Amino acid sequence: MRRATPVVLCAVIAAACSPQSSENSASCGFAAMAGATMLLEQLRGGGRFIETAPEGFQGTVPARVVGYGTTAALVAYGPDGAMVGYEGPGFPTLPGWGLLIVEDSLDTFKGVLIYETEPPTGAPLLGGVVGGNYTVPLYGARVTWSAVSSERCPMFAPLDTADTG
Repeated sequence: MRRATPVVLCAVIAAACSPQSSENSASCGFAAMAGATMLLEQLRGGGRFIETAPEGFQGTVPARVVGYGTTAALVAYGPDGAMVGYEGPGFPTLPGWGLLIVEDSLDTFKGVLIYETEPPTGAPLLGGVVGGNYTVPLYGARVTWSAVSSERCPMFAPLDTADTG
């Protein structure tokens, strides 16, 4: 029985160290939470909100609720603006809000981050994020991407596009 314990322990360690999504590592989890907080700090600096959705904000986009992993979401446009359909875990009941993130240096869309807090006041509304029976407002902002995301621990994991058929 004593020999089984080291074997089981080795199997657990091997599984924990095997290649996986960076979103599943503790260090990247902390980095994602810090990045989401730093985004809020950047917004408090003023002048970063955008008034229209950028080109390329269509189809399937990466989205995540703060504290959860990246999920594919669908974008559609209607009379209320850009609507993001989110089907992943952790969608907030009210209050909550979504942030369409644009990298300021390259002017490229990065993803939608969903917060479980009161939405910002005075920011231009771009549309909404729908999850289940709830819709929360969608805002957009230009951010210093390198301050909130890194190659080792990206804010949004790459989407698996193999199952889009």
